[in-house]
Amino acid sequence: MGRNYHVAIAGATGAVGVEMLRVLERRNLPVGKLTLLASARSVGKSLDFKGEKIAVQELTHNAFDGVDFALFSAGGGISKEFAPSAVKAGALVIDNSSAFRADPQVPLIIPEINPEAAKAHQGIIANPNCTTAITLMGLWPLHQAFGVKRLWASSYQAVSGSGAKAIEELKLQVEALARGETPPRAVYPWQIAFNVIPQVDVFLESGYTREEMKMEGEGRKIMGLPNLRASVTCVRVPVYRAHSVAISAEFERPVSLAAARAALEKAPGLRVVDEPSRHGYPVPLNVAGKDDCEVGRLRLDCALDNGLSFWICGDQLLKGAALNAVQIAELMAGV
Repeated sequence: MGRNYHVAIAGATGAVGVEMLRVLERRNLPVGKLTLLASARSVGKSLDFKGEKIAVQELTHNAFDGVDFALFSAGGGISKEFAPSAVKAGALVIDNSSAFRADPQVPLIIPEINPEAAKAHQGIIANPNCTTAITLMGLWPLHQAFGVKRLWASSYQAVSGSGAKAIEELKLQVEALARGETPPRAVYPWQIAFNVIPQVDVFLESGYTREEMKMEGEGRKIMGLPNLRASVTCVRVPVYRAHSVAISAEFERPVSLAAARAALEKAPGLRVVDEPSRHGYPVPLNVAGKDDCEVGRLRLDCALDNGLSFWICGDQLLKGAALNAVQIAELMAGV
């Protein structure tokens, strides 16, 4: 691969695709050429990149000639259909969907945690689920210090995790309710404005949702912990941007607050915000648009042996998606 890279974004007009564009503008990957790909209905649109307007082209099997990095964020079905064509054309695919995450042949990467695993790729590298990525940014440093065994977590997930239509739905519902009108509803099974919905993704026979099981499955793969156990409840909340997760984790070794704080404070991509007496703790409004995740509410868990409870917030369009994907490209480019 040359010094200046040809980067393609598949799903360029979606919420994550647009974020990938913004991240590429301000990061270190030297982009010589940028190709924006989307469905036929988006052809004719153009997006700004470093002051230049770039026309959106149709995503086809022949769209990847000369592409070095193909960043996919157009859903699992699209990734399964078109990623092999990108690989065949010589591109390294970095996929943001769930299509390849569980595939043992495909590395699942968070650069701050398991960068060395990326070397084993066979043309595709997977980006983790957004809630998993944000959780592991806090859990990994603690695992290195104390050895994690199992965890219980509840997520508080922003509507932008469901895409641009969900952002619009929350906005329209709030406006309709303020006018005393019946709120429109299309994206979610219940009104999301002034409500919380304890369902993200589809239910499995176990009673957990698919999103909830990703924390265990992806956590095992990324951290190299085949016996990790995680019980998770994922909840959609009326927040536009940035996910929050409450976690109680049980560790192999005794936990101290001082050692936990020290481990978190030196972790890359993470800020400790933990001054409860001054209302100092992470909130989604404060991390929206920021690269780093924030962790706080650190306390010894009163119901677990060797347990620690904490709260973490992160922008799921950034660390949970676009930023992580671009960081993987930077890792592979050696920048």
